[in-house]
Amino acid sequence: MPKENKKHLEAFFKSLKRNESGLIFNPWFDSDTKNDMNKNAPKKRLANLKYYLAERTNAEYLLLAEALGYQGGHFTGIAMTSERIILGKMTHKGICPDHVCNTLLSRTSNPKKYKDGFNEPTATIVWGKLVSEGLNPRNYVFWNAFPWHPFKNADKILSNRTPTTSELKEGEIVLRLLLKSFNFKKIIALGNKAESSLNKISIEAEKVRHPAMGGAELFRKQFLQVINK
Repeated sequence: MPKENKKHLEAFFKSLKRNESGLIFNPWFDSDTKNDMNKNAPKKRLANLKYYLAERTNAEYLLLAEALGYQGGHFTGIAMTSERIILGKMTHKGICPDHVCNTLLSRTSNPKKYKDGFNEPTATIVWGKLVSEGLNPRNYVFWNAFPWHPFKNADKILSNRTPTTSELKEGEIVLRLLLKSFNFKKIIALGNKAESSLNKISIEAEKVRHPAMGGAELFRKQFLQVINK
């Protein structure tokens, strides 16, 4: 990685730390006392993200979604990536842990909650499409316009909500640093929120349907069209 990119990547990781505030979970620095395996969970999630990005220094594509979800990055630290994927529990769908990372990544949720870890439908759809098309997963970085996990209320951390306009504004700082850390040739926005966040910082992107809420088939079709352009 060029020296300038490395400098921006170091700043990127520092930007992930934020002051604690209501209804936002920071997987890399906050503890989920009700659902984490142990107190080292935040450090493990940060390590997972660092290992993941370290294997993608030459990635050409950025896939940007809206916000981190409780079934995915909340426990893995990696956008659109579930524990079941990194634990090898999705091999029946052709998705293996080494598609994500050659380094063994850590689960952080308490196994008493779900023995095989949390499962995120969006993660399965996106990773499944990469694998089924025979695409090199090291050529793709997944991220979110709002990088942290917004949840509905204090008693329901295992929930998702749409980030507010001001929250998405905060996410722009992190997004800018990520874009400076890599030399992406194409940026793909999954849905309107991601596209809007990119537009606000004057970054051109191709928009595809977000796979959630019945959008899986359209996502698969549009994603293939974009990468084949």
